[in-house]
Amino acid sequence: MPSVGDVVFIALLGLLAFTPLAVRLLGDAGIGWHIRAGQQILATHAIPRVDSFSATMQGKQWFAWEWLYDALVGGLERVSGLNGVVFFTALVLAGVFAWTFRLMVQRGTNVLIAVALVLLAASASMIHLLARPHVASWLFTVAWFWILDSTERECSGQGVRRNRKILWLLPLLMFVWVNVHGGWLIGFVLLGIYWISAVVTRLTTKGDKLEGVLLQFRSAQRARDLAFTGMIAAVATLANPYGWRLHSHVYHYLSNRFLMDHIDEFQSPNFHGVAQRCFAILILIAFVALAARARRLQLSEGLVALFAVYSGLVASRNIPVSSLLLVIVAGPVLSQAFEKTGGRRLLGWARVAELRSAGQPGAAGPTFLARMGTVELSLRGHLWAVVTVVVSCWIVFHSGFAGPSKLMDAHFDSTRFPVQAVDFLELSGSQDPVLSPDYWGGYLIYRLYPRVLVVADDRHDLYGEEFFRQYLKMVHLEPGWESLLREQHVHRVLMPRGSAVANILAESPEWMLVYGDDVGVLFQEK
Repeated sequence: MPSVGDVVFIALLGLLAFTPLAVRLLGDAGIGWHIRAGQQILATHAIPRVDSFSATMQGKQWFAWEWLYDALVGGLERVSGLNGVVFFTALVLAGVFAWTFRLMVQRGTNVLIAVALVLLAASASMIHLLARPHVASWLFTVAWFWILDSTERECSGQGVRRNRKILWLLPLLMFVWVNVHGGWLIGFVLLGIYWISAVVTRLTTKGDKLEGVLLQFRSAQRARDLAFTGMIAAVATLANPYGWRLHSHVYHYLSNRFLMDHIDEFQSPNFHGVAQRCFAILILIAFVALAARARRLQLSEGLVALFAVYSGLVASRNIPVSSLLLVIVAGPVLSQAFEKTGGRRLLGWARVAELRSAGQPGAAGPTFLARMGTVELSLRGHLWAVVTVVVSCWIVFHSGFAGPSKLMDAHFDSTRFPVQAVDFLELSGSQDPVLSPDYWGGYLIYRLYPRVLVVADDRHDLYGEEFFRQYLKMVHLEPGWESLLREQHVHRVLMPRGSAVANILAESPEWMLVYGDDVGVLFQEK
């Protein structure tokens, strides 16, 4: 029989890969330039050092810091089209949430609450359920937490005995993480939290009893292990194509206040959205669970929860990772509080059956929940999940067909992206660069490169503050808005219908409308 974790995995994989949500995963045009960059890497057997997609930044130094992800999705797109890219993303996402569910059960969360929290975390993560390399950081975050938490529980005598050499997985994971996505900084935050917890435990534990002496010794040893592992992991971050220059580039990018204040995903969340409201509910649940104090909270758990709340409130792009960390930490505490306050009465017919057979009203509820968790953790074969992945791969590599039925058709949404306008550009034969909104640039690169270059796309770290200021001045029609068009010698402009730039170009005698539909309008300089 499939475990509940397998059901979560299969359900999410099916929903994300074989329903209209597959198109939702392609809701960010940035995947377009990731695919083309990866195919460029595979064709040249070299990692890009300078930009080749933009007419404005042609030849400028470019840090393709997600090159490993790019190569993977570029190869998948080449052999299976966008279906392969979407399926890979769905596989990672389903694995992340299924693993999170199992980790919660292992840490003492009852199955019912674990399912509810995982679904809530998945709903909060809808804001960034996109085929982009950041989903890999979600997976690495869960992996780092699992390693750090399991070894800490061993140190305190709460968990199953493990060899502390498992910490050596962290530098190996970091070696991959640093070449996949910039979220590797989260790993060092988690490592620092658990190191602080070990040091505080060592300093605050009394040594007047044998148990205290042993805990002092184990905590001191763990602090040394984490410090040494952290240094090795830090060295592993240098194993990237750009060496220490990548660290300098990331620092200057993330410390640029203008870019951080004007890039949507780095801004604080707007809690009027459904995903953001789900995150707000998770924050409330976490505070209630931690305030209940059904069991003594580890310092590391409290610090992880605080970090998750802070990072999620600072930038909306952090909401998925914050949600995952919150449910993992709050789940066990919430479960114990639920049982302690008599919540087991909500178990329904299953509890009634146990009451009648056991004749022990006080023990029936927890016994039922404990049995559910025991059965869940005992199911290790994951046969149904494996079969689902194999069958799905067969469908993906057969162009989405299962017999005569087409079950998968991943594509860019024509109501969100200028699909027909780009079709017109392809037929026009012109090779002049095209200026479009930055959030369309990746799609234009995917469709038109190398014949046509873009003027702007969403690689804001490449374009820099000065260019982005000019771009925003044009978008908002501020005084001097046309300077970007003159300085970059722009002759073709593709803008959303009804946008301010499209409206003013339609009235300008220097520009003429050459194509228009419900999504985009294309202007050519006379």
